[in-house]
This record gives sequence, structure tokens and C-alpha cells, in this order.
Amino acid sequence: MRRIFWAVFFVSAVGLGLSGCASVKPWEKEYLADPIMQSDYNKEEKGVREHFLATREGSAGSFGVSGGGCGCN
Repeated sequence: MRRIFWAVFFVSAVGLGLSGCASVKPWEKEYLADPIMQSDYNKEEKGVREHFLATREGSAGSFGVSGGGCGCN
């Protein structure tokens, strides 16, 4: 009985694991590169969110790319 349970469990797990894999066709990649898929697509909303965060945290300017990891920039 225990052997049958584990066999069914293993087959079900493999089936679910394989069904979760989806490959993207080359002609479908244009939809993933669409600007609406970016988290900062709406520049006005991004500005409001950054202003709110700066006001709440009491600091500003940490939203861009900074220099090295030593904290001196």
C-alpha cells in the first residue's frame, strides 16, 4: 500500500512539474519586452511613489545606480 502511494505521488509530482514549464517562442518575446511589462512604465506614478517613499523614510536620492559597495558614494 505504501509503495503504491509513493508511486502515485511521484508520478503526480513529475506530471505537475512538467506541466509548469512553459517555453516562450521567439515571436512571443516581443510581448515580454513591451514597455507596459516594466515596473516603472508610468513615469508619473514612479515619481509619486518615490516622493512618498522619500517623505516617509526621511531621505531621498537612493533610486538610481550608485557607485561602489563601500558606501562612500
